[in-house]
Amino acid sequence: MANPGDFAYTVKQQADIVRIVGDYVKLKKAGAQNYSGLCPFHGEKTASFSVHATRQFYHCFGCGVSGDVFSFVQKIENITFPEALRLVAQKLGIPQPKASYATPGEAKEARLRAQLLEVHERAVGFFQECLRRPEGAQAREYLAGRGLEEKTIAEFRIGYAPDSGFLLRDRLRGEFGEEVLRGSGLFSWKDSSQMSSLGGQHDNSRSLGSGRDDSGVKNGEGRGAASKQQVPRGPSAARNDNPGDRPSPARNDKPGDDAAEADNGGSTTNDRRPTTVAMYSKFRNRVMFPITSEAGKVIAFTGRTLSSDEKAGPKYLNSPETAIYSKGRVLFNLDLAKEWVRKFDYAILVEGQMDCISVYAAGFHNVIASSGTAFTELQAKLLGRFSKNAVVNFDPDTAGAKATERTLGLLLEEEFQIKVLTLEQGFDPDLYIRRKGKDAYSAALKHSQKYFDYLIERARTQFPVRSAEGKDKAVNYLLPHIQRVPSRIVRDELAQEIAQKLGIDSAVLRQELRHVATTRSATTVKAQAEMQVTDAERILIRALASARQMQVGGEHLSARDGAEKEFDPARQAQFALENESLHRGLATESLAEALLNAEPEIADVMEVPRSEADRRLLASILLKEDEELTAERLEGAVRALRRMHLRRRLEQVQRELQSSRGREPGQLQVLLEEKMRLKRALMDPGLADGGSLPAA
Repeated sequence: MANPGDFAYTVKQQADIVRIVGDYVKLKKAGAQNYSGLCPFHGEKTASFSVHATRQFYHCFGCGVSGDVFSFVQKIENITFPEALRLVAQKLGIPQPKASYATPGEAKEARLRAQLLEVHERAVGFFQECLRRPEGAQAREYLAGRGLEEKTIAEFRIGYAPDSGFLLRDRLRGEFGEEVLRGSGLFSWKDSSQMSSLGGQHDNSRSLGSGRDDSGVKNGEGRGAASKQQVPRGPSAARNDNPGDRPSPARNDKPGDDAAEADNGGSTTNDRRPTTVAMYSKFRNRVMFPITSEAGKVIAFTGRTLSSDEKAGPKYLNSPETAIYSKGRVLFNLDLAKEWVRKFDYAILVEGQMDCISVYAAGFHNVIASSGTAFTELQAKLLGRFSKNAVVNFDPDTAGAKATERTLGLLLEEEFQIKVLTLEQGFDPDLYIRRKGKDAYSAALKHSQKYFDYLIERARTQFPVRSAEGKDKAVNYLLPHIQRVPSRIVRDELAQEIAQKLGIDSAVLRQELRHVATTRSATTVKAQAEMQVTDAERILIRALASARQMQVGGEHLSARDGAEKEFDPARQAQFALENESLHRGLATESLAEALLNAEPEIADVMEVPRSEADRRLLASILLKEDEELTAERLEGAVRALRRMHLRRRLEQVQRELQSSRGREPGQLQVLLEEKMRLKRALMDPGLADGGSLPAA
């Protein structure tokens, strides 16, 4: 909880939650103080996520999550509260005090992530430095051959990993411990027991993707490549090898004895036997492409080998997943592209990182790529925060076509408007721009196909529709894609178009679609308490909450009877509820009680509720407060609650009378009198005036 004088309170006072959330979610104005968008925390088709500009909180009516600017950043970035506080302060340019953490575990976790980010930042500088040195000549020649200018190389912070296993390690080991270096994904190592049993093998890696030479055939670029660590050669076998392919413990890359190995990263037991061989670089003799987070922090690398021998490993080698890098959650170039995606309201989605860099350098800055993996659902959700329009430009080969179909399916489920750009056979975006120029690519972009036109064309190509069997296969190929379309109207239009192009009866296809539609399921999560809340309760809760805004006002005293010269909804609501207990037995009872008993120094109303359910309920009520809270509306709500209170008591008395066997005559008389009193009260014209509230 942020209190006046705290650093968190200072940051929260200055933070504009609409702007902070807007960096992650595409928001639209949805009322006087509200903004809405698609919830980033659960899959949804229509916007149920709201941000209140004045009260500075967010709430999702779909999944029920709510909170302030810190909890949003903490949740979406998967970081601790102190890290979220620092990140928000950094966005606002507020100088930060020394960090503090709730638990030792939280502090250790945050410290590790911070150190891993620093390791990667140092590694980027090291690789850039090596690219400028004489040993980086081949890497510079390669980049020039790919048409990359100095400006582009600098903007993407491209570098070169030298053909040595220890230069980077020696640069970093003085500043970072072994645990941090191991956790960075930049290094490999082997235990001495593995060395003795498997010595002589060569450290290598294998690609999970297909090959590509520089004429446009890919090898793992953008589709995924993983490291397969094998044991480096023993000292006797390592002398004549490329030093980038072995872990020699000595600085001059010559084999050493056990003690020398221990001095270079290994640890030694009492009998002087090394338990760990010296740590060595995973990336060697490779052009290094940094992978950055949405915030622009380097979190991983892709390394393109410059070696041609069979021992060089995969052409494209990606960092493994670490505490700061999850490849299925990252989009390459999103940090540079996101504002352009917002500006143009569409993204160009390509397959490989070189494709992405080439398209970006040609002036199409709204381009992104998947990062070392096939496109994922989480990446689709991430992209959807910036625009729901995409042009998919994958390779036209068989593997690229299948990747396009998978990606189309994921984007369809997230309700993207999709087009497909298919270049000439043998050309990926990088090669196309280099050979034909940016104007040709721009023209091709303008002639992108609608996604179902592309799929229908694919179906006709794969399954000739001259026969009934071909038509059946074509329809079965298209049905899963149609099934993902959420709108029934759109599905019907597609059915008519597909039937016409495939030469089949549209009624038959619609029947198939109806069968598919029965398998569709959609659930809407609603808070039960919210469903039971009346308009009168909402008005009373709003009135109570008005006492605690983000800006702390001066003292204001109310008259003893609740009547005031200046209308104060909070004071009048407090007087009515405390004196008549009108909130007892209502769905909002615990929330109203929490607001009534809150400490006066609490400035943020969202910090008052004691339970998560009440916090969500309060958020849902405050986000629907478009109507003005007038004295007449509040008085009407109080009258309505009085009427509800009387009716509940009357029902209770009637139940007691119905089960009155064995009661004393005096008790029955009391119940009958109370029944008559309640009925007369309900007939009071003043109370009846409040029987129906103004439309909310």
